[in-house]
Amino acid sequence: MTMYRKLLFFSLALFSFFFSQAQSFSISGRIIDAESRTALQGSSVLLRSIKDTTLSYSTFTDSTGRFQFDNIQRDSFRLTISAVGYETLSRSVRVDSANVVLANITVPRTSRELTGVTVTTRIPPAQQKGDTVQFNANQFKVNPDATAEELARKVPGITVENGQVKAQGENVRRVTIDGRELFGEDATAALRNLPAEIIDKIQVFDRLSDQAQFSGFDDGNTSKEINIVTKANMRNGHFGRVFAGYGTDDRYQAGGNATLLKGNRRISLVGNFNNINQQNFSQQDLLGVTSNAQRGGGGGGPRGGGGGPRGGSGNRGQGSGNQGGGNFGGFGSSGNFLVGQQNGINRTKAFGINYSDLWGKKVTVSASYFFNNTDNTTSELTNRQYYLTTIPNIRENNNNNSQNTNHRFNMRLEYRIDSSNQLIITPNLSFQNNDAKSLRNTLRFFNEGQTVSKVDNNRISDRAGNNLNNTILYRHSFPKKGRTFSVNLNTSYNKRDGDTYQQTFTTNYSGSTSFDTSDQQHIDQLNNGYQVSTNFVYTEPLWKNTQLQLNYNPTFSKSKSDQQAFRFDELSDKYSLFDTSLSNQFENKTRAQNGGISFRTGTRDNQFSAGVNYQNTNLNSDQVFPTVLQVNKTFQNILPNAMFRYKFSPKSNIRLMYRSSVNLPSVTQLAAVADITDRPFVTVGNPNLDPQYTHTFSGRYTFTNTAKGSLILANVFWLQSNNYITNATYVATKDSVISNNIVLNPSDELTVPINLDGYNSLRSFLTFAIPVRAIKSNVNINGGFTYNRFPGLINNVSNLANNYVYTIGTVIASNISQYVDFTVSYSANFNNVTNSIVKERNDSYFQHTAGLQLNLLSKKGWFFQNDLNNQYYSGLSAGYNQSFWLWNMGAGKKFLKDQKGELRFNVFDLLGQNRSLGRNVTETYIEDERNEVLQRYFMLTFTYNLRNFGTAAARAANRSGAGGTR
Repeated sequence: MTMYRKLLFFSLALFSFFFSQAQSFSISGRIIDAESRTALQGSSVLLRSIKDTTLSYSTFTDSTGRFQFDNIQRDSFRLTISAVGYETLSRSVRVDSANVVLANITVPRTSRELTGVTVTTRIPPAQQKGDTVQFNANQFKVNPDATAEELARKVPGITVENGQVKAQGENVRRVTIDGRELFGEDATAALRNLPAEIIDKIQVFDRLSDQAQFSGFDDGNTSKEINIVTKANMRNGHFGRVFAGYGTDDRYQAGGNATLLKGNRRISLVGNFNNINQQNFSQQDLLGVTSNAQRGGGGGGPRGGGGGPRGGSGNRGQGSGNQGGGNFGGFGSSGNFLVGQQNGINRTKAFGINYSDLWGKKVTVSASYFFNNTDNTTSELTNRQYYLTTIPNIRENNNNNSQNTNHRFNMRLEYRIDSSNQLIITPNLSFQNNDAKSLRNTLRFFNEGQTVSKVDNNRISDRAGNNLNNTILYRHSFPKKGRTFSVNLNTSYNKRDGDTYQQTFTTNYSGSTSFDTSDQQHIDQLNNGYQVSTNFVYTEPLWKNTQLQLNYNPTFSKSKSDQQAFRFDELSDKYSLFDTSLSNQFENKTRAQNGGISFRTGTRDNQFSAGVNYQNTNLNSDQVFPTVLQVNKTFQNILPNAMFRYKFSPKSNIRLMYRSSVNLPSVTQLAAVADITDRPFVTVGNPNLDPQYTHTFSGRYTFTNTAKGSLILANVFWLQSNNYITNATYVATKDSVISNNIVLNPSDELTVPINLDGYNSLRSFLTFAIPVRAIKSNVNINGGFTYNRFPGLINNVSNLANNYVYTIGTVIASNISQYVDFTVSYSANFNNVTNSIVKERNDSYFQHTAGLQLNLLSKKGWFFQNDLNNQYYSGLSAGYNQSFWLWNMGAGKKFLKDQKGELRFNVFDLLGQNRSLGRNVTETYIEDERNEVLQRYFMLTFTYNLRNFGTAAARAANRSGAGGTR
């Protein structure tokens, strides 16, 4: 650790070096008609450096005609303003020692008289701005009290599935508001707690890491993000709503949200208490301590990819079944901050707060805290068929109850020391407790009436865990343009501990004879570890538009595991018999040295970069109990990368990227100890695992036709892995002894992680969107193809499982008015699964989802809401091929002053047909699942809306239509 301490001290010392006295500034102004003196909304504003024409910024004026450019350095610029029906205006602007505020800039109409002609401009739905696709919110009509999520669902390429926001086929990591974080990385929380009426624009883009944004070199840590630009005259005020409802079967919901906007300060409060499956937790809340054990030890890449969305309530479904009535206009979407779904029936208690502000002129801060408590009851039926016909199939019934409590804190602090030096600190903390009980019955059979074994597993667990992570980034720019230095220090610590009590009763059948066995264990487990990583990056300009980067990234991680197992002693009636075969102590250390060089040339729009890194990795595993075992391995890898970006025209561009990476095996995968708490499924680690080497290629093409309002988005992703970490599966046919003298019963299934070549994954996504004015609607047509190839080993027989998924769909979203809002959608998935062992086990299946959402609102406040979805499955196991309708309906009245009050009566699952179905495809088997879902209920809900953004005239102006007469 001596070397890493030196690196740490060196990194901190650099924070006080290279400071200069420069500052960054802003340029703002307002554009108005020279004759009428009215604001010109949607005018194009271009700011370009006179000295360096490759340095440019662009934006559009908001509804008040205002524009603003931030983080501008000292320089002389050319400001160009253009608008349809007006002369192009150009003027010089000098940024020297203060912010530049341009008062009313008057733009004259074109001098040519058009007698009898009225020029009407329409702001296009989509515009291309560099790598960002920008959508104008007023081109997508929604109800007055709609949320940002309901607006986003109408935007081409954006979907919300199972509480996960997706854009252009990728998961959205976070949603920012005017460039600042809201609710950390909970994208859905941000969308569901913002009213649509405050949104001016929605921007979708690939966000580079903070360090890569500064250096200009893509480091591969790119994430899909959405930025919401709010209307300028709605950035001061407050909004929110509170609600409470009660229904049949003692169903209830209560909660609300409130947001205060005052200049740069934003404070949001959210709360939700219900038993109608409105949930509010993300992957950050799970920490790996949830009760459902992870079967199998492998999985270095995406798993499954099987038949698309589940039924109306499935945790991967599109419908709103599992979520009660809370997924469409007014059905409880008020105040929900859902970030993920669990199967079954859930009772939720949740609270959150978010704070964002500017402290002085140099510090920007955002922070959030979440508390989540979920009581989940699940009943699941599973039917599993193995590719190898000598392995008996499985029919399983699993009943589970768990209580999960989580506290999560996120913060981001940006300190702009001056224009050349900046410090960014991002701490994240999460603490969780999980108590669970499960009873699972597993039946293995070849054919009906030919039972091989039956296992009853009763398990109780009590687990806790915490994650602490902190990143400190220092960035410095030298006086010479293009010369920069940055250092990123990341530290993390995690801890998991818990107790598991298990009782297993097994019956094995041989002809007409049966053999019964039983076992009881108590396992006490403690895992903890930490990691320290530093990344140094230096860039140097070579010549015009050409830059060189040097980077060095040392990493050290250490993890420990201590597991003690005790068997039940009938004499003492206690778990007092120490079991050495299930107990272990080990320690893993990883040291990695990564350094490289990259080259970049071109402008912002047309650019090429290439580089190569060398990585030396040392893995050291030291097991001290029950036997002494030491593993010391060193790996050396060459990691090339390349990126190409080209702008064909102002309408279209393409981006291609290639990267290579090394994924190290996890602590659990390396541990040579068996886990039998999920019997008959037994897992054991493999200390001889090698790192997984992955090639990743991605391509994206974007075309926007602002004149017609059309948009084309095409994405493709390809992954190929060598030494892919997958599973070797063995099903015992008799009593068998494995490591540490652990006995496998007949039909027990052992899974061991191994390295195999042959993994491939291909995903493609295409969207075409165009407004159809004849029906006053926006039409989105999308399609895609997904291919996954999983290598695996089944009873020492190699297998390649191939899963082909063809997807097509369309969405017709109305753009009529705020009083009439409908969406018609359809999507279909065609799936084909093949394997290399038994061709007779190849399979194909089909799934489709059709939906109609209709919201009607009268000026007197009466409203009607309808959400009708059909799910159809064909080609699954017997009893799983179903077609069912999920029909939610509601009606009510808005009242009180400004219609702030609302009384709504709604029904969930009117027809009583709600289901949850799904299919999983792995390298070993195909599995169909059916889960318990929420059933029909009726509910009466009162909601009170909080809205204060200024005068009624200003609010009416913001709700006006697209464009105006000029």
